[in-house]
Amino acid sequence: MESQIRNKELWPDGQLKIEWVEQNMPLLRGLKRRFAEEQPFKGLKIALSVHLEAKTAYLCKVLAAGGARMFVTGSNPLSTQDDVAAALVHDGLNVYAWYGATDEEYRSHTRCVLEPGPNIIIDDGGDLVHLMHTEFSHLIPGVIGGCEETTTGILRLRALDRAGELRFPMMLVNNADCKHLFDNRYGTGQSVWDGINRTTNLIVAGKNVVVAGYGWCGKGVAMRAKGLGADVIVTEVDPVKAMEAVMDGFKVMKMRQAARIGDIFVTVTGCAGVITEPDFMEMKDGAICCNAGHFDVEVDMAGLRSLAVGSSPARKNITGYTLPDGRRIYVIAEGRLVNLAAGDGHPAEIMDMSFAIQALSAAYLVRNRGKLQKMLNDVPEEIDDEVARAELAHWGCEIDTLTPEQHSYLYGDQSDR
Repeated sequence: MESQIRNKELWPDGQLKIEWVEQNMPLLRGLKRRFAEEQPFKGLKIALSVHLEAKTAYLCKVLAAGGARMFVTGSNPLSTQDDVAAALVHDGLNVYAWYGATDEEYRSHTRCVLEPGPNIIIDDGGDLVHLMHTEFSHLIPGVIGGCEETTTGILRLRALDRAGELRFPMMLVNNADCKHLFDNRYGTGQSVWDGINRTTNLIVAGKNVVVAGYGWCGKGVAMRAKGLGADVIVTEVDPVKAMEAVMDGFKVMKMRQAARIGDIFVTVTGCAGVITEPDFMEMKDGAICCNAGHFDVEVDMAGLRSLAVGSSPARKNITGYTLPDGRRIYVIAEGRLVNLAAGDGHPAEIMDMSFAIQALSAAYLVRNRGKLQKMLNDVPEEIDDEVARAELAHWGCEIDTLTPEQHSYLYGDQSDR
């Protein structure tokens, strides 16, 4: 099926973006050379749904170098960059995505990457796997397995597995240490504030920033907000994470309380209905809301639209909603991922680690075809270790190694202690 993109003539600009990230993704550069020689995906089809920007495009080129036929779409209509999509098509990959796709167009593009019958699925949020189990279940016998990039996607996979309905192995890439400890914390922390700052052009210092959710992503967002001079308030449903936030120096309160004093609200939960109509009614005039979770359901946009007596663009990628009493609530990027819909996503060096985990996990699935007993599989420790050691070597760092005696002390016979 012919690629479906906005404008094929945009490819030179997209190519420049890809070349820039390539210079800053040494792990993937090394894997590209290795895959080109070993051809781990020769004769296989890979369906990929990840935010379609330059770093993702380079991952696609790495997998293609390993022999894969790539069928690519974006996991969010507002994060797709049309020039990057055009560059991939120019290089011979199959791409079905464009910026600002309607819900119907988005679903159509997702179907396009599954119709050829993929052997490997690389997913971001779980839409491909869900569709594979519903509309394309007849193609499941050809699926070796898949990789899931996000916390949200893993929650969906666990639900499918609990119901006994997951029908092929999935690698839980988000749970790998070299993914969530760095991507979720440092990548999200930086890229969220990149998106907010470039979109609003407002100062953060001195403002009350409300961070909903204190998982690894929330920790990163809160840490960077504090570094920018904000007073940070955390809202949580998990008492242990709430304790962490307190001991990290942040105020913790319910969203309804925080709504009264917050200036900027960032949801980072992966759940729905985090900021709802009663919260909007408590917010001060000029409050800004955005989402750094996966889907556009954390900030209740339907509820806000029903409350508002009018709305209008306030600035590129910011919509102002006027409440009946005249107060205005501003929302960035329609409640979609602020770091991608209003920015360029995580820094290249961070995604280098995450996508190295993705690529190595895909190769692991192929090597272990038919051998994996569980449907949900953690990334093997040796893959995490390989990525970490390669990154340290790139940084010029050396670390110690346990002596045989130390190894025996830690892991050997404990009876004489």
